[in-house]
Amino acid sequence: MSMPRKAIHLLALVLSATLLGCSSAEPELSAVLNQSASLVGELPANPLKWRVISSVIDPASSTMSTLYGNDLAVGHARSNAAHDYPAGAVLSLVTWTQSEDPRWFGAKIPEHVKSVEFVTVDSEPDGTRSYSYQEFAGAPLKMLSTQQSLKPSERMAYLLSQRAAVMP
Repeated sequence: MSMPRKAIHLLALVLSATLLGCSSAEPELSAVLNQSASLVGELPANPLKWRVISSVIDPASSTMSTLYGNDLAVGHARSNAAHDYPAGAVLSLVTWTQSEDPRWFGAKIPEHVKSVEFVTVDSEPDGTRSYSYQEFAGAPLKMLSTQQSLKPSERMAYLLSQRAAVMP
């Protein structure tokens, strides 16, 4: 066999392999909403419609949480280092269990809602602040506990102390 003939055979072999490697047998993934991560139940508001203040991932418990706030809370969190939220501010921490993302190797996505917590800052007639806390859990979400006080409980203080994430 002559050299040009070998080159033609080699070129034909490479082209055949290339064409066979471009088959359309790739599985089709459709875009779907993660319905299992939806908030379903008796909540005073839907925090998923608010803006994000901060988020945290806890690998030890395989959970992920996002702290949301109403406009007043978000504005305060992003412009003040102090955690003295004004009356009318509402924060909500939504915690989900995690699952593997079937579309992205190594990524985690929210799976089921574990809990939703609300902290509301109110004002008393004498001008002092008061705080209310509500916790929801279950499927569908139902209120587990509620409390009101003039001083934030340990859990309320934790939620109120979260610093706003730096956003571009």
